[in-house]
Amino acid sequence: MKFKIVHANINVTDINRSVAFYQKALGLHEVRRKEAEDGSFILVFLADDTNTFQIELTWLRDKEGPYDLGDNESHIAFVTDDFDKAHALHQEMGCICYENEAMGIYFIEDPDGYWLEIIPEKH
Repeated sequence: MKFKIVHANINVTDINRSVAFYQKALGLHEVRRKEAEDGSFILVFLADDTNTFQIELTWLRDKEGPYDLGDNESHIAFVTDDFDKAHALHQEMGCICYENEAMGIYFIEDPDGYWLEIIPEKH
């Protein structure tokens, strides 16, 4: 028996704001969208150019207030081929929330408080 990881889910409070953030900050694009007939939810699947893994953004109409992310120890990691350029973009966007210079990585925070790890490509 084999398994293949295909997507991770993130619940968001403003679907349009989140899609715009992931497009600008990480270059992801919308692969597909599903909207409930009754308007109770919207699912947007985002991917990079390889489309080997997707992030599912879920908006729920009846959710009030922000999501409780607990200690925020979970995250999704992204490798970039231009670490300095990515860092400059994220600094300009004001979304860097933690840097570990000793490890050569940093984290950005999306509009709902989820942390995303940025890692330089190994050569």
